[in-house]
Amino acid sequence: MSRTVTREDIVNGPVLKSILRFSFPLMLTNFLSNLFSAVDTIVVGKYAGSEALAAVGATGSLIFMVSSLFNGLSMGASVVVGQMIGRGNESRAKETVETAFIMAGASGLFLSITGLLFSKVMLRSVSTPANILDQSSLYMRIYLGASVFMLIYNFGAAILRAKGDTLRPLYYIIASGLTNVILNLVFVVKLHLGTAGVATATLISQAVSAILVTYSLVTTKDVTQLDLKQMRFNPRTALEILRIGIPSGIQTMMFSVSNVVMQRSINSFDSSDIIAGNTAGSNLENFCYIAMMAFTQACVSFTSQNYGARKYEKLRKIMYLSLVLVVIGSLTVSGFIWAFHVPLLSLYTGDPEVIRIGTLRVLYVILPLFLNGILDVFAGSLRGMGRSSLPMITMVVGICGVRLAWLWGYFPSHRSLEVIYLSYSLSWFITSVLEYILWLYVYRYIVLPKKNIAINLEP
Repeated sequence: MSRTVTREDIVNGPVLKSILRFSFPLMLTNFLSNLFSAVDTIVVGKYAGSEALAAVGATGSLIFMVSSLFNGLSMGASVVVGQMIGRGNESRAKETVETAFIMAGASGLFLSITGLLFSKVMLRSVSTPANILDQSSLYMRIYLGASVFMLIYNFGAAILRAKGDTLRPLYYIIASGLTNVILNLVFVVKLHLGTAGVATATLISQAVSAILVTYSLVTTKDVTQLDLKQMRFNPRTALEILRIGIPSGIQTMMFSVSNVVMQRSINSFDSSDIIAGNTAGSNLENFCYIAMMAFTQACVSFTSQNYGARKYEKLRKIMYLSLVLVVIGSLTVSGFIWAFHVPLLSLYTGDPEVIRIGTLRVLYVILPLFLNGILDVFAGSLRGMGRSSLPMITMVVGICGVRLAWLWGYFPSHRSLEVIYLSYSLSWFITSVLEYILWLYVYRYIVLPKKNIAINLEP
């Protein structure tokens, strides 16, 4: 395997082979990232107790919600860089890298301040139980304090992936993850710092990954090279990143708003065992996203470069191949998790009740997770074509609308975890249908006519 997938591979090479070469390092990166994150949860559950495990789990949906808008901007940067590389516009690609890096720093600083000032307010808003509120607040303040490092890495890795390099982010996540594991053992097992120790280990490990990705961009010799001394903020490029990134971020944020409401519904049972079991099951769920995220990101990167190169006829093939790969990857991993869910959940806790709750999450959420992957491919393909607002609207209606209607209309009279979990697959199915209809419309009536216009304008 070569070090990176080049523009030639993405634009002119065989699609399936190039997608697989791009995706496998990214898949391994996602796997290791989730594995190292799972170590956090396992260490807390085993050495700090179920209350500490619940305290960490109670912050997950909130952290995801407040950071999703800014992480969406990294998607915008990735698409713009990919399109500029596809067009062969080196100066615009370099402008995008510099502008994106400045935006990452500013966004991270804002997010850090927000976390420090409002973490307890946000936790109270989702009915976090009083016995874990202080621990959850401390974890959230420290975790979000590392937002500058987190966003610098996310933007930097997105830029590397935009040009086909999925190997260097893999190396950096290995270094960061090993740092996290070692510090977890020191802070939690040895020094007994509990949730504060886990959060501090995460902060330091994210700083490591941010430094490594920055060094990579500074020392590279291609169009994505970053000169820290001569960085310039380009308003036109920033607006282009925002045009694609903000709808993507809002979509993810609204997605997470529904998850926050779901977390509140779970918290309403006022049981640390239920929160801990849901946390363990949710942590296993992250592993099922591994293949889906890799192939979805491949769809975005390949679509953006081929769209920039005006290879419109390849966009449909890229989308359908990504769709098949996402479904196969998701079903393989979810089937494995279901087959071994008891020993896997036992890694997090020895409490039979917590394991029982985690099993419900595996059955009702992880097994049908391939539906989530399907809608992500449609949305990713649309973003790669520069259409980010349309899938955002569809997601808000299909995901948030369905889940909120279910939780506010049906759940109050049928209070059970199973009822909460059923809203996931229902919303995924409805949104997948809507996204596919939208994709067909954009491809047939907006993108393909561009090809015909270009042909007619040729001398």
